[in-house]
Amino acid sequence: MSRIMIVDDAIFMRTMLKNIIEEMGLEVVCEASTGVEAIELYTQYLPDLVTMDITMPDMDGYTAVTHILKLFPEARIIMCSAVGQQRIVLNAITAGARDFIVKPFEKARVKESILTALNK
Repeated sequence: MSRIMIVDDAIFMRTMLKNIIEEMGLEVVCEASTGVEAIELYTQYLPDLVTMDITMPDMDGYTAVTHILKLFPEARIIMCSAVGQQRIVLNAITAGARDFIVKPFEKARVKESILTALNK
């Protein structure tokens, strides 16, 4: 079973993603609300996939992705963004994120993105 980490400062968004992921039969092993926490938890849990919000306190998702990929080049990360953050998303993809999904989440798109990232 694939192990997923959800990173978002909004508990509502984490809950929405968790419900979709668990509906897919995947396991959410941990959740983080900041980029700093994401790096610590990634190192501890080594999940198969991470969903990473961009705008968070302490450290943004782009910076966290860069740190995680420097330590773990094989990390699979999907960026989550609100509309209007395309430049940041493109920077994250350039840095190594596998895909991005836009908020508010569309369940079919989230599932497609997760399955694609896990199978790459």
